[in-house]
Amino acid sequence: MTFLQFAYRNVFRNFRNYAAFFMASFFSVFVFFIYSMLMFHPEIESGFLGEVSIAGMVIAEIILVLFSWFFIFYSMRAFLEARSKEFAILLQLGMDRNQLGKLIIIETMTIGIFSCISGIVFGYAFSKFFFMIVREILNLTALPLYLSWEPFVLTLFVYLSAFIVISTISIIFTPDIKIRNLIRGPKFVDVVTNYSKRNAILGIVLILGGYSLALITTKSSIFTYTLLIPIFVTFGTYYFFTDTTLFIIDRLKNRKLFYWKRARMLAIAEQVHILRVNSRMFFIVTLVSTLAFLTVGVLSAMSSYTSQYDKLNPIGLIYKGVTDNPYETEHILSIIDELEDSGISYHMTRFTVVRQTSTYTSNPVEVFRETDINHLLFSYKYPLVSLTSGEAMFIPYSEDSIETLEETVVETVLKENDIHLTIDSVYPKVFFPSAIISSNAIIISDEDFTRLVNDFEMTPFVEPGYHLFTFDIPNWTETDQIGLGIQQMVARDYILNSDYTLPFYFENAGLNYSYILATYSLLTLIGILVVAVFLLASGSFVYFKIYANLDREKKQFDMLKKIGLSDKELKRLITRNLVIQFFLPWGLAFIHSAFAFYVVQTVLNDVMNLSIVKEVVFSFTLFGIIQVVYFYLIRWRYLSHVRG
Repeated sequence: MTFLQFAYRNVFRNFRNYAAFFMASFFSVFVFFIYSMLMFHPEIESGFLGEVSIAGMVIAEIILVLFSWFFIFYSMRAFLEARSKEFAILLQLGMDRNQLGKLIIIETMTIGIFSCISGIVFGYAFSKFFFMIVREILNLTALPLYLSWEPFVLTLFVYLSAFIVISTISIIFTPDIKIRNLIRGPKFVDVVTNYSKRNAILGIVLILGGYSLALITTKSSIFTYTLLIPIFVTFGTYYFFTDTTLFIIDRLKNRKLFYWKRARMLAIAEQVHILRVNSRMFFIVTLVSTLAFLTVGVLSAMSSYTSQYDKLNPIGLIYKGVTDNPYETEHILSIIDELEDSGISYHMTRFTVVRQTSTYTSNPVEVFRETDINHLLFSYKYPLVSLTSGEAMFIPYSEDSIETLEETVVETVLKENDIHLTIDSVYPKVFFPSAIISSNAIIISDEDFTRLVNDFEMTPFVEPGYHLFTFDIPNWTETDQIGLGIQQMVARDYILNSDYTLPFYFENAGLNYSYILATYSLLTLIGILVVAVFLLASGSFVYFKIYANLDREKKQFDMLKKIGLSDKELKRLITRNLVIQFFLPWGLAFIHSAFAFYVVQTVLNDVMNLSIVKEVVFSFTLFGIIQVVYFYLIRWRYLSHVRG
């Protein structure tokens, strides 16, 4: 038998240890390859949607590469530990350390090549179905399957180089191997553990500090705390697993009534061993799981925004321009012609909005005429407004503002024209998008509006008013092809100039929604696959640690059974041990993610009055169910091995 044959057979004899590593590597290669197939597709559309797809693929590829390299490195170290006795026997039989290193590299490359080939084959087979999904998402006419060398070479280069480099580094930085230590197997960790009380307290302080910053984060302070919160939570999590958990258990051991009850002493002693040996693994699983949860949370936020887009944008088409806008007549007529040619029914309202200074706040206020507002409200079938001279009504800019303005009464004067107003009510429904009007907008009677003859005092530094055209369209998803020329002018100005320079602004809700829906659907597809890789890998970390110590655990439980431990107590003891390994890191990841989502919810509520609570709760519940099922599956397999 040659050296290569020996290495090859070692891989399949130890496939129990390699199985999780192979599946996670296979799935990473699979996802990376299908992303590469789309990224190099010769017929992918240019423009906004094409650029979004390419950008999404590149970001996903980078994340997968970085994570895969780290995962392979961690797995290699776990394999060296799990097979310590086997290495001891080989060294005892005369194999030198260079040959041992060569053996490990060959075995790693064997499983690496196998996972790369399998991932590429299955990825290419799945690419046609993936292209069909992307074609529908991006509204492409065709996205056929193709054959090109770029995706294959890129995937093989990235993953084979990862296996080569990391396996070599793992061997180089492995300490000098002592045969006596290898025969003993993994080092036993005494239940009398050493920990730093200072670090234990610091871990709690850092985590609570990160949570506190999350609770006080607002729209204005999010950029200040964006870096501080992850730093606090990351270091706090590390100290939590290395010191805080042991500190807490040490305090429990001092409670004799609790510690000496039944088999609880055995459970606590074993949990101390688990926490000490697996502290870094728990830290890694927590961070990886948190990333997975946050990815799903971001997708949930996009889902919530997509589902509530019609409420946030009730008007199909909006054209807003300064009072002397030279494009106004041409643009409005072209929009009307396109709507009529497309057979789309609409209700157009023209507003002349005047800016005045309120003596109550000394700030500008946007003034709308009662008749213009009623014209729009009539198309919505909303209650009409009826005001007398001297009366005014707030225009709500969000749902939350309605509750606030209902209890507000303002006595003010429009300074430029000396018009006294009492503002003691707010219209009960939102009928303008928040981005179109300011938060200081009111409705006054036609009689008072005709008295607005003097210009705004800040003219010409601030426009004295503007014209607003709204097109109420029952099904505005049909308008994605209306006003494309105007939309391109607006988009071009945003891209080319640091400050907006056009005298008009145009917004097509149907076109924006098609972009948002396509982007969300594509990113959801990308995110789900990336999250699946994260969760599979985080589960694999736990799997490695459990099965690497399986022989030691089996001997320990056999000894306990000989001294009188019943099957019921054994089952309870094993369950407690596995619960710690599964749910401690994932539970902490849930808490981390919950505070992160609180920050996201606060900002979204301030910016666009958007709630993601329902979506986040659903995602967390789904993840919880998956983890419970996975726990009972591993527990069943573990019990069968221990009893066998």
